[in-house]
Amino acid sequence: MTRDRFERALFRVLRPLVIAFLTVITAFPFLYMVMLSVRDIQELILDPGSLWPQSFTLSTYADVLGRQGFVTFMGNSAIVAVASVLVTLLISIPGAYAVARLRFFGRRQVHFLFLAVYLFPAIVLAIPLFVLFTMLGLRGSLPGLILVYIAQTVPVTVYMLRNYFETVPQSVEEAAAIDGCGRMETIWRVVLPLSKPALMATGLYAFMIAWNEFLFALLFLVERRESWTVSLGPVATGGQYRDPDDRSHGRIGGSDAPHRRGVLRQ
Repeated sequence: MTRDRFERALFRVLRPLVIAFLTVITAFPFLYMVMLSVRDIQELILDPGSLWPQSFTLSTYADVLGRQGFVTFMGNSAIVAVASVLVTLLISIPGAYAVARLRFFGRRQVHFLFLAVYLFPAIVLAIPLFVLFTMLGLRGSLPGLILVYIAQTVPVTVYMLRNYFETVPQSVEEAAAIDGCGRMETIWRVVLPLSKPALMATGLYAFMIAWNEFLFALLFLVERRESWTVSLGPVATGGQYRDPDDRSHGRIGGSDAPHRRGVLRQ
């Protein structure tokens, strides 16, 4: 047997084995997580290492999704994330196109100025935003949180889209102009269809930021349980069930209020 035939035969045997092994070690944590979720809590406490439950129950799903209000948290996060993505793209597309195509003073430096906002840690902006949103009456509301996420994501989305718009051939836009298209019509009919991959990637980035962000959600929404997002809810409740009719959860925000007032006085 030649070396080539031996290697082909060996790879033919090893390939499915390696794929199966990687699939098992990748899927095992998710399988274990699902098995934990359908086990009775008492059984889980007594034997946490067991993989296969003695009895299956969906009571934990009913408790988390229903009584603990996790569905509400996911709905709030969906509203915030989708609204942030739509408004961010609505602002970023013309801004990125202007930086990529129009000629104006400082055009080459403007995207670096956009990114300069990321030189400041989020905690530095937290107190000024808290004061501003309190004065405007936006603290504790989802629209206020959406404004924060838009301000966070617009600079980097402008930078991302600008780099992609520069790869679109200008000859295509010139051909559209010859056919009678204006600037906005060219963007809508020519540039955006060619930029669908970049729009999807940028929208996904903005969605992930808005869905997973915790600091500003904690700062602005902790006093209103009905506005909690999915990143804030499990942490604010401490992993324990709280009756939605029980007002004791207001102590979370109330206990932090003196600290915030002390910081603001300083």
